[in-house]
Amino acid sequence: MRLTIHSFCTLDGVVQAPGGPDEDRDGGFAHGGWSFPYGDEDFGATMAGWFAHADAFLLGRRTYEIFAGHWPHVTDADDPIASKLNALPKYVASRTLSSVGWHNSSLLGRDAVADIVKLKALPGDELQVHGSGGLARTLIDYDLIDEYRLLVFPVHVGSGKKFFADGAKAGALRLVETTTTSTGVIIATYEPAGPVRHGSYALDEPTT
Repeated sequence: MRLTIHSFCTLDGVVQAPGGPDEDRDGGFAHGGWSFPYGDEDFGATMAGWFAHADAFLLGRRTYEIFAGHWPHVTDADDPIASKLNALPKYVASRTLSSVGWHNSSLLGRDAVADIVKLKALPGDELQVHGSGGLARTLIDYDLIDEYRLLVFPVHVGSGKKFFADGAKAGALRLVETTTTSTGVIIATYEPAGPVRHGSYALDEPTT
C-alpha cells in the first residue's frame, strides 16, 4: 500500500487542533477550531475522493482518540468518510495506550517503524494517515511517506505545533496537483523528490 498523509495547515504551518477548541490545548493553544469556517462543498468532495482510495488507516494516539469519540456515532452507511473509518482496519501508534476499542483497531508494537514498513508491503491501495502530527514527524524522518496531501487554510495563528517541525529531516518535494476551494483553502499534493538541492543567486565575481 502507498502511504499517504493528509494534514490541515495554517499559512504559518500550524497543524494543532484544527477541528475544535478542545482538540489539543497543549502549550496554552487558544485557536482550536481554526479550520471550521472554511468548510464547503469543494472541501467535502476532495476529502470524499481521497477516502475512496483508503484500504487502511494509520493514526497517532491523539487523532485516534478524537476520531474514536466522533465517527462511530455517524451511522449513515452512505457517508463516504464515516463508512470507511468505521469499517476498515485502523492501526494506532502509541506509547501510552494499552488497548483500543474502536471496531477493527489495533495497536502497533514497540518498533512502530518496522510495523509500518510491514503494513506498506501489504496489498491494497492506500494506507492513509490523517492528522497525527507527532506520527507525521516520524514518518518524515524515516522516508515512509509516498504522498503528502496538505490543505493550507487562509489563516495564521502565530504559534502551535507545526507539520514540519524544527529539526525534521530535510527533503525536496514535487508538486503533483493543486486546487483551491471556494473559501480559499489551497489543496496541494506532493511527492518526495530526494534531498534538498542548493544553489545561489549571487553574481559571479567580475573579471578584470
